[in-house]
Amino acid sequence: MVNERLRNSIAAVQLTLNDVAVHVRVDPKTVERWIRMDRVPHPRHRRVTAALLKTTETFLWPALLDEARQASATAAEFVALYPHRGAVPPELWRTLLHSAREHVDLLVYAGLFLWDGNRDLPDVIAQRGGAGTRVRLALGDPDSPAVRQRGEDEGIGPAMAARIHMSLAYLRPALRAAGVELRLHSTVLYNSIYRFDNDLLVNTHAFGTPAAQSPVMHYRRFDGGRLFNHYLTSFERVWTRAALTTRAASEVAV
Repeated sequence: MVNERLRNSIAAVQLTLNDVAVHVRVDPKTVERWIRMDRVPHPRHRRVTAALLKTTETFLWPALLDEARQASATAAEFVALYPHRGAVPPELWRTLLHSAREHVDLLVYAGLFLWDGNRDLPDVIAQRGGAGTRVRLALGDPDSPAVRQRGEDEGIGPAMAARIHMSLAYLRPALRAAGVELRLHSTVLYNSIYRFDNDLLVNTHAFGTPAAQSPVMHYRRFDGGRLFNHYLTSFERVWTRAALTTRAASEVAV
């Protein structure tokens, strides 16, 4: 598709492609590709070209309007940044879980802090599942190399796997409820993800540092934004690869 706006704007100020190339400091063939293939230049080159042609970047390259709209929508998704997981207000976890009506998705290795600090949460999860909310819990497989490596990286060794077993024990009543699914994953986690309908908490992971000491970002789904869906897609990929193993099933049944 030819960029007629750019070509006509160059002609309107009585310049040649070579003139533009010299002014912007690029090869003339690059300017030709901007026109003939409708390529969008580097931001620095866009600014200089638009100033030279006495117009705006979005007039010369209308596709930038879509990028601007997406950037604005994505910024609107951002709710809050917490410097570490302990800074997240305890009532926020409870409020989001209690208010979820369609989806609760958790991707963690153990998530033990949730059950340790809120002993009633497994019962709330069971209630939510029984009320029709789809609850998907993806915990780390305690026997997997990924969990073993994370334990070594954080300096707690087998305690990481032990924390998962403790979470499974806490969750056992919830896992018997309708609508509540458990899968054990063996992926390397870059983030822990907590999704409650249209709210999403993302706990980043930093090498050698417990997740509790890393930042948590709160996002809310907004039409046109990309971050909520970006992390939800990550959850779906792990969920698809994870499985309810025979060992996990036996633990749930106890």
